[in-house]
Amino acid sequence: MQVFRPLLFISRVQRFCLRSQSVLFTANKFNKMSTQNRPRVFISRRIPEKGYALIASECEIISWNFDDPPPRNEYLSTVKGINGLFCLLTDKIDVELLNEAGPSLQVVSTMSVGYDHIDVMECNKRNILLGYTPGILTNATAELTMALLLATSRRLKEGIRAVQTGEWGTWKPMWLCGPGLDGATVGIVGLGRIGFAIAKCLKPFGVAKIVYSGRSEKEEAKEINAEYKSFDELLKISDFVIACCALTSETKELFNRDAFKKMKPSAVFINSSRGGIVNQDDLYKALESGEIGAAGLDVTSPEPLPVDSPLLKLDNCIVIPHIGSATHSTREAMAVLAARNLLAGLKGLPMPCQLK
Repeated sequence: MQVFRPLLFISRVQRFCLRSQSVLFTANKFNKMSTQNRPRVFISRRIPEKGYALIASECEIISWNFDDPPPRNEYLSTVKGINGLFCLLTDKIDVELLNEAGPSLQVVSTMSVGYDHIDVMECNKRNILLGYTPGILTNATAELTMALLLATSRRLKEGIRAVQTGEWGTWKPMWLCGPGLDGATVGIVGLGRIGFAIAKCLKPFGVAKIVYSGRSEKEEAKEINAEYKSFDELLKISDFVIACCALTSETKELFNRDAFKKMKPSAVFINSSRGGIVNQDDLYKALESGEIGAAGLDVTSPEPLPVDSPLLKLDNCIVIPHIGSATHSTREAMAVLAARNLLAGLKGLPMPCQLK
């Protein structure tokens, strides 16, 4: 098996291609055919065609036309001399990469609402414009969060396995009962766009109360009758705790041993924001010991989560592979916005969504 791996790697690299036909990559070399004075842009992954076509109409494109990321060394060698970078949230845009790109790099546009993968301070120091894609994935992520909330609270993981293994027998009054949303108190940590959308989705399920925490009270919370609470109070009174906050120095491992101890033993914890806001060792201990009732995660740290992670062995924990924005229309709209951000920045025009 080891004999064939280098050959497989070379085959993938040889297909590292330029779909606009202005640059060809073969055997680790770029051959410049025709630049037509267009800005050079690297697209680090296969993206929806509509977004790609927008960039191709005005730029010379180098693209890694695969769903998986390019090897780091290829990424670093490819960004040399580019003017624009279209990246994803899994791409580490750090000092090393910016140094390799050099002074020609004007714009970094990420196809994501999160930007903790980008060294924003370093980009600002170099006057590199930054674009991102907020708002577009709000409804899709809220929808997925609701799906995860229901699947976790109603114990669908165990139910599906019972059908598959033949454990399902006669109807039993106490079997696979879980907490319902009807009459529950739901706590949302971070009432931003996504948190607000989730709160609206919750209303038809008959929840008794929605509470939220954050840096300050939100005027729009009145629309959904949500009450502002301190983080500690929210943990204490909530039947369901949904994490919707960005990953910052303040929120890193916000959900840790102390936080889980403050939650109800029956509480369900849901995270569809960033894996880094949770101490996963502490979460495992809280779930395994019965300190909290259940958890549903669309995000983890690291991603992908290793298959031997103890979280995957728990019946009361559901983990899915960061698919909050995974609808066809949402991903296409994200690609288009990221492309427009990129093109505007290259022209020196205001981006539709620019990080300040």
